[in-house]
Amino acid sequence: MSSDYPCPCGRLGRSGRPLAFADCCGRYLDDFDNTPAPDAESLMRSRYSAFVLGRESYLRATWHASHRPDDVAPDEGTKWLGLEVRRHAVIDAEHAEVEFVARYRVAGRAVRIHERSRFVRENGRWYYVDGDLL
Repeated sequence: MSSDYPCPCGRLGRSGRPLAFADCCGRYLDDFDNTPAPDAESLMRSRYSAFVLGRESYLRATWHASHRPDDVAPDEGTKWLGLEVRRHAVIDAEHAEVEFVARYRVAGRAVRIHERSRFVRENGRWYYVDGDLL
């Protein structure tokens, strides 16, 4: 993906325009070892971008080991349509929740995921733990 292309997560900058991939999720996906997502919302957005781009290694690395499934590969044939973050709640210094709606199309059928996700921070790095469908 071109670094100046709008980020798949749809985050807007101060101007109200979509941020470029390089200025948004790209820095986390492309430099995982040195650039951790600073908060649970940024991790959520970068994981959405990883699904869009088929970055299985990033999804695996950011899924907490206690809940990580054996297969984290994005489904082939899925066309991701958009992400809406509805709420980011900091529980304490090591725990947060993000409520989001992600839309995609698979085999011509529209699908909507509305989830409240739980995140934990360990050693300065945020991880997706699990979520409840709403």
